[in-house]
Amino acid sequence: MTKFLLLCLSAFYLYAASSSETLFNGNCVTCHTPSDAAAAPTSVEMQKTYKKAFATKEKFVEFMATWVGKPDAKTALMPEAVTKYGVMPELGLDQATLKEIASFLYDAPLGK
Repeated sequence: MTKFLLLCLSAFYLYAASSSETLFNGNCVTCHTPSDAAAAPTSVEMQKTYKKAFATKEKFVEFMATWVGKPDAKTALMPEAVTKYGVMPELGLDQATLKEIASFLYDAPLGK
C-alpha cells in the first residue's frame, strides 16, 4: 500500500509540474521568450524583476497573478517595458491558472 501511495504522489507531482509548464508555454512564451525581447520582456527578465521586488514566492505569485489578470500601466513593475511594448493584453485566464503559471515562473530554472 505504501508503494502504491508513493507511486500516486509521484505521478501527481509529475503531472502538476508538466501542467504548469504547459500552461506557461501555451500562454506566455509566444511573447515572453527566454532570450529574445522582440515583443515583450523575456521570461528571464520578468523572473529576475519580480523576485527582486518580492521577498517570498507567495507575494511574487499573488502580485503577478493579480496584475496579469488585469494589466495596468500604473502598477507595472516594469514601466520601461510598458513604454517600449505597451501594456500586455488581458488573457482571460482565471486566478487559479494565473497563480499556477506565476508559481512555475518563480521556480523555473530560467537563464541558467
